[in-house]
Amino acid sequence: MSIDLQSLEKIPQHVALIMDGNGRWAQERGLSRIEGHQEGAQSVRAVLRAAAQVGVEYITVYAFSTENWKRPPKEVDGLMKLLVSSLNAYEQELHDNNIRLQIMGQFKRLPLPVRMRLQKTMDATAHYTDHTFIIALSYGSRTEIADAAKAIAEKVKAGEMKTKDIDEQSIADHLYLPGVPDPELMIRTSGELRLSNFLLWQLSYSEFYITDTYWPDFREEQFFQALEAFNDRDRRYGGVKKK
Repeated sequence: MSIDLQSLEKIPQHVALIMDGNGRWAQERGLSRIEGHQEGAQSVRAVLRAAAQVGVEYITVYAFSTENWKRPPKEVDGLMKLLVSSLNAYEQELHDNNIRLQIMGQFKRLPLPVRMRLQKTMDATAHYTDHTFIIALSYGSRTEIADAAKAIAEKVKAGEMKTKDIDEQSIADHLYLPGVPDPELMIRTSGELRLSNFLLWQLSYSEFYITDTYWPDFREEQFFQALEAFNDRDRRYGGVKKK
């Protein structure tokens, strides 16, 4: 099905993606899980291209959760190596499309070679303002909110803040990437119907789009279909539908 991109009147500024189904995609094809993740990396590349094409400013992908550290060491190691190899192979596309790379999560928990490679790309793309690609790595939303609460508590203890000043905005200001607008659209692949500890604060008013497509099969056309569905949504933020 071809999408008429010119007919899209509402383009989300920020799209968040839970990339699910790499393992099942591989299993159905008699491949290893890491081969599924490798194919999934191609989908990330495709979505970044599609997002830049239509003017989506922010893309956040849930690449590795705090819970994912429980996976077999071989798979974890393979994912970390895949992250580095993907940056080596596709960093030029970030430069070609003026895309800034940012990381959210427990950065210091990542292996040193991975941190060094990520930091190199973040530094090299920091001046870009057209688009931002955010990778959630070793990320858990409950941990993020708890860390924000700790930071605020420390400021109150030090006399830098008063308890009466704690509100929604002050909490948002202490999250990992406070300058990033909340996602307007959240896409989850492989048909799963849960948030999996992803952006619990930021997704409060996001539109959800769930597809049965496994992540390795989610490419430009599927991304545009999600944007088409978003275009048809009536976003009222608790208000009344306009006549």
